[in-house]
Amino acid sequence: MGMIMAVSFTRYGRLYYLDPGGHSPKVGDKVLVPTDSGPEVAECVWAPQYTSEDIDGLPVCEGIAADEHLSRDETNKRRRAEARSVSKRLIKRHTLPMKVVGVDYLDSDNVYTVYFSAPHRVDFRALVRDLARNLRARVELRQIGPRDEARLQGGIGPCGRDLCCATFLKDFEPVSVRMAKDQDLPVNPLRIAGACGRLMCCLKYEHPLYVETRNRMPRTGSRVSTPQGDGSVVGHNVPADTVTVRLDDGGRRCACPSASVCSPRQQHDKVYGADGGASPLEEQR
Repeated sequence: MGMIMAVSFTRYGRLYYLDPGGHSPKVGDKVLVPTDSGPEVAECVWAPQYTSEDIDGLPVCEGIAADEHLSRDETNKRRRAEARSVSKRLIKRHTLPMKVVGVDYLDSDNVYTVYFSAPHRVDFRALVRDLARNLRARVELRQIGPRDEARLQGGIGPCGRDLCCATFLKDFEPVSVRMAKDQDLPVNPLRIAGACGRLMCCLKYEHPLYVETRNRMPRTGSRVSTPQGDGSVVGHNVPADTVTVRLDDGGRRCACPSASVCSPRQQHDKVYGADGGASPLEEQR
């Protein structure tokens, strides 16, 4: 058992987990997070708490941010905002089909990294020279895809919550239309696409449950015996763990617990009774 806390570099941004390292920041406190370019200021989102999970290898919090750290952080924020404004102006001047998504700045190396999206490859060599001259620093441009663009910009998903990629997801995993079909979701791009225009990452969350449950439940069209009579399976409700059966008697439909139409369960009930049989304590009485 160890201690864990969570921080965010931007309000409502992606969460990063730390080992408190003996410090006890409160929610809203500014703390120092170790990075490759030195300690950076972030806001405590989750106060330190005990966890039973293995947390070996987490970065260790370097303490509460002092005034000099906060001053440096504010200066870097102003420089990033200035670089964003200059980048947009020069992109418009060079008439390039680029959209600035985010800007990063390392004051230790005096290097700006400008992230942009574009419909195709862009020749930005002249733009880089203009940016370096205007910002008086070395500038790197990196083209990113739609998913990374959504992660950097953040936003609200169709569920009404902050985007998963911008809060807790570490890596993007492949998502296919087959996952939507397996979950009986409408194969409509407008219904199953996220803010990035690609298939929603959350389609993968419940997919293993659907695959496992479908393999356990009787297939559509198979004949089953239910507490209300014999019939044919016409549908499944995985979250409710029920099977929809069209009864031979009148053709009406009923929703039965999957266990009640399972052959091993029916054989068990036939031998021991529907209540599962008497317990050893009850037999002794």
